[in-house]
Amino acid sequence: MSDNDMDAVCELEARAYEFPWSRSVISGCRSVQYRIWLGELVGQLRHVSQAFLSITLDEAHILNLAVEPNLQDRGLGSQMLRYLVEDARGQGARQIFLEVRESNEPAIQMYLNQGFNEIGRRRQYYPTKDGREDALILGMEL
Repeated sequence: MSDNDMDAVCELEARAYEFPWSRSVISGCRSVQYRIWLGELVGQLRHVSQAFLSITLDEAHILNLAVEPNLQDRGLGSQMLRYLVEDARGQGARQIFLEVRESNEPAIQMYLNQGFNEIGRRRQYYPTKDGREDALILGMEL
């Protein structure tokens, strides 16, 4: 991700999530050299998906995966997920993990369909309008 991508990444984050990451969080991910993926479609003037991946030793952690809201349910998230899994495997990771809002059924189903399994729960992990929401921890052996 280049400096020129920062505005577009922040804008997609804001469109994709009710509680988006801040510009400083995204910048921090870049400064610690997390692997940042930007997905494009032929004919689109901007990227339409993005993901942040951390790899430490033999474990990978998908920190964020976002798809342009009006392009969801078209397989873009699944395609990005496959790239992340292959990237993690290629970097020597043997396991990959992520957190997902327990209310985000479409994303949960996508992850399960790609081979992830529920391995835990983080209580009150995500903010909501009315308080907090649990995260499901999903993982997969690579």
